Amino acid sequence: MNAEDELFEWLVDGAPGATTSPEVVERLARDLARAGVPIERLYVFVRTLHPTVLARQFRWTRGEPVKTAELTAAIQDSPAFRDSPITTVARTRVEVRRRLEGPLDAADFGIVHDLRKEGFTDYLCAPLPFIGGETHAVTFITREPGGFTDAHLATIRRILRPLARLAEIFALRRVASNLLSTYVGHDSGEKILAGRIMKGDIEVVRAVIWFSDLRGFTAMSSRLTPREIIDTLNELFECQVPAIEARGGEVLKFIGDGLLGIFPIGDRDVRDVCADALAASDAAFVALDARNTASRRNPTPLPLLQFGLALHVGDFAYGNIGGASRLDFTAIGPAVNLAARLEGLTGKLERRLVVSSDFATASGLPFDDLGEFELKGVGAKQRVFAPR
Repeated sequence: MNAEDELFEWLVDGAPGATTSPEVVERLARDLARAGVPIERLYVFVRTLHPTVLARQFRWTRGEPVKTAELTAAIQDSPAFRDSPITTVARTRVEVRRRLEGPLDAADFGIVHDLRKEGFTDYLCAPLPFIGGETHAVTFITREPGGFTDAHLATIRRILRPLARLAEIFALRRVASNLLSTYVGHDSGEKILAGRIMKGDIEVVRAVIWFSDLRGFTAMSSRLTPREIIDTLNELFECQVPAIEARGGEVLKFIGDGLLGIFPIGDRDVRDVCADALAASDAAFVALDARNTASRRNPTPLPLLQFGLALHVGDFAYGNIGGASRLDFTAIGPAVNLAARLEGLTGKLERRLVVSSDFATASGLPFDDLGEFELKGVGAKQRVFAPR
């Protein structure tokens, strides 16, 4: 069996031994070269279903490792992208091929003019049609004098169909992971994909618990339209979510105008995890203040927002609850309840952030002692602290 046949069969068999898209692209480029196709660059472009990412591009250049780029949704409005071969191929399902050694039309794609200046001789952008109806693209570029021969093109076109099927499988996995991460959080999504889908399937997790709630939401919502309420909540959560995720935390759920997040401890030093949670709280409040400052300067000011936040360290049950056909992956238990009740004190104490005695002790940091308080649903009085 020659190199071309081996590559074809490997793709048809689902790329055994390759577990990631970059591994597939690396093997694809290597085996095409073994089959005599003189590729210098190979790019695979696959759109994805994600709120902020339009597509992923895997870039192979001879002598370099595969690089992965995530293209933001904003790029689709740029003239360079709208007028690119990738967009044309995705729309028409027809390949774009340009010989770069001869004259080029001045109005041709900008990318082909750029490649010619770099000394490339041939460019092929081919469609990767998915069964679902979408069309993605793969490009092959060479510096070989004379460009790709008919034999080279025949080899490339032969492997496109199994490559499209394989790319679709990997893309569907990615979409499932993206959607689960978007709606239930990254760690929860990974657990669901790994088969944690049975009712009552839980584990006990120790973590820093983040519970926040918008102040004055009931009065605010009575004077806002439904559209304005949603926009306001999105702005509130946009102040918190990036801050939490940037420091290793995960948002488990939005509860009306509240947010439940966790910073899993695992094998880490609990002091480091507490420090991450405090850093996230600082960043969230900085973002909130910036949002309110911008709102004051707006000709039609939006409502000023404030939220209270409580941090606690504890164990809780993390897993599936619900009915036979509708489950929710969430965190429940006394530790979560305590964090929620602590947050309720922030308005009364006129503090943005309060922490539990367990958090204050675990962090090893100095805090102001605000006293003991009775909390609904919590047996004993709880001593409450706040940052100095």
